[in-house]
Amino acid sequence: MYKVPHNSSHSVMVDSVILSLSALAALVPATLLPYRRDSQRPDALFWATAAVAIAGSVVASVNQLQGSWQTGFSTNLWISVAATLTMFVIASVLVRQGSRLAPLLLPYLLLLGALATAWSKAPAHESLTAPAGGWLAAHIVASVATYGLATLAAVAGVAVLLQERAMKRKRPTALTHKLPSVSDASALQVRLLAAAAVVLGVGIVTGVAEEYLTTGQLLAFNHKILLTFLALAVIVVLLFVHQRTGLRGQRAARLILLAYLLLTLAYPGVKFVTDVLLV
Repeated sequence: MYKVPHNSSHSVMVDSVILSLSALAALVPATLLPYRRDSQRPDALFWATAAVAIAGSVVASVNQLQGSWQTGFSTNLWISVAATLTMFVIASVLVRQGSRLAPLLLPYLLLLGALATAWSKAPAHESLTAPAGGWLAAHIVASVATYGLATLAAVAGVAVLLQERAMKRKRPTALTHKLPSVSDASALQVRLLAAAAVVLGVGIVTGVAEEYLTTGQLLAFNHKILLTFLALAVIVVLLFVHQRTGLRGQRAARLILLAYLLLTLAYPGVKFVTDVLLV
């Protein structure tokens, strides 16, 4: 019978830490770029640094997954970073001034990457493999995409708050000069939130299908499910009110940040409690 060497787990952990540190370093050029120059439109250097950042976070995520869906805190953070970066690149291609969220988004993702690296030794309490129907895989993809879109919407909301605050004080800053205008950021946050609502709906449906095929129950209520439905309710109410009254600006931004907080508590927040605080 083959015996695993005593230092094998330590070697794997070292490799994981090294890859996390490499992924963290890969985020640095993209994070510094918007502060080193004033560029209104993405250019070759923007795409190159974004590609390096995505590659680093994807490699760190794949390494920690190890062939199954690991639900550890560090893994969840790296997957969130990779998904958000991917959505950011897509938004930069499709949406006007989408790339100008970088001065706020990239430092935040760098912070998440630092947290993922710091807690890379925290054990995952559960690993999952997708059933034959692939509902779990579809649910995971939808959930990750939802969180990426919600992160971008929240960052756009912060941009709105900063821009309106600078306008009221009549004191624009070097940071607000790099961000989207109030009108562009307001439109961007609503569009991103609408996309997040659609994908979140898909995630809920696929999650219910997976739960039914696995346990025979339609839904097992827990903290994650409750927070997810609360976030969906906030998003739907915001979109409805926006459609009926044109709600935008600071009020819309605050509701978006509330929805993002709920999703954060439901997604990495629960993992932080189970894999870090309760260990």
